[in-house]
Amino acid sequence: MPPVLATFLRRKGFDATHTTDYPQAQYLADQEIRQIATEEGRVIVTKDDDFLDYYWAKGAPPKVLKLSIGNIRNNDLIDLLEANLQTINKLFQEDANVVVFGRNSLISY
Repeated sequence: MPPVLATFLRRKGFDATHTTDYPQAQYLADQEIRQIATEEGRVIVTKDDDFLDYYWAKGAPPKVLKLSIGNIRNNDLIDLLEANLQTINKLFQEDANVVVFGRNSLISY
């Protein structure tokens, strides 16, 4: 995900980070990202199916917001999330472990 997404989420009051915020950023493997998210109580925001596959195999933590939106410009991504952020946040607050967000769908597990 683009760093601008973490910036947007911080502006909305979330304690968001991006992999580029970590010293070993270019070398972070999925396992390390999961470990950081678990240790810091973060939700992984991704378009990558690997994090969702791991959840189905191993469960939570960490929590995952899987974006199933295909290719999208950064501004359009921010607009789409802006319109749905309150609902997504509410789902996680109500103990969802995974939220799959598409352009026309929002599913929580």
